[in-house]
Amino acid sequence: MPADRFPESPPDPSRSGVGLPPPGSRGWCVAEACRLEATAEKPGNVHPSASFPDLDHGDLVAAGHAIAPAIEAAPDCSLGRTILRAVTASRRVTRSNANLGIILAIAPLAAVPGDDAGRPFRDAAVRRILSGLVPADAADTWEAIAIASPGGMGRTSRWDLAGPPPEDLLAAMAEAAPHDRIARLWTEGWEPLHDGLVTDLRAELDFGRPLGDAIVRGYLRQLAREPDSLVARRHGADVAADVSRRAGGVLERPGESWREAAARFDHSLRHPRRINPGTTADLCAAALYILLREGRLPASGMTAPAR
Repeated sequence: MPADRFPESPPDPSRSGVGLPPPGSRGWCVAEACRLEATAEKPGNVHPSASFPDLDHGDLVAAGHAIAPAIEAAPDCSLGRTILRAVTASRRVTRSNANLGIILAIAPLAAVPGDDAGRPFRDAAVRRILSGLVPADAADTWEAIAIASPGGMGRTSRWDLAGPPPEDLLAAMAEAAPHDRIARLWTEGWEPLHDGLVTDLRAELDFGRPLGDAIVRGYLRQLAREPDSLVARRHGADVAADVSRRAGGVLERPGESWREAAARFDHSLRHPRRINPGTTADLCAAALYILLREGRLPASGMTAPAR
């Protein structure tokens, strides 16, 4: 993308100015999950070879690095305050919303106390965290959403993001759940993510695929299984369903020809208009976080290709 499309020079991912916690910790895992998700060349998303006018690969890596301290401290902080601290840190180093969905998907997981990295996914424990939410959590989360200023969030009949926060954050998430997949995690639990995308990623790796290919194929499997809620809000249910159908078609290609089909699919999601399955990308980051915390996805050394 020409440099003059950007309002400033591409960011340096190290500009967050914070050091990462040790490998396997919550903060390290969220930074690594964000890096891996951003580096895999998933159709329609930002990756090292494809940028948006206000967001590029460097932004996503820097944002993941920036939120690490807030996620690391999540068990010792209220959930709403963790979300607010993470979003504030992310917006200090990026030009637009880079990872609100990722923060909302991962913060409840990180809030579960204990340091048993081999067993971080405990849906009942996450539900206990959510059952203890108070109005202050809703106020902090509403403030975080305002700071992130995401596009395509839509409106609800009772709680508008431009209005005052609700008293009950879970009730607001339940109302948003039919048109927001991240909100549905909060109301229905993380088990469908674990049984779906987390399992898909692990199966692709067990098949022997390189990590980048495994992430792309896991992303395509999730997209084929469930229309992307961001695409549905921005472009309508029919477009979202068509994107899902075409994602499934890529996976049906024999042998290694799926890569060429994925490249054509990627081009179709950028021209003549941009269709970004951004919620599916957020779910990928959350799934990678779970695998990293479980110790089932060791540090990979996966790097961005030369541009």
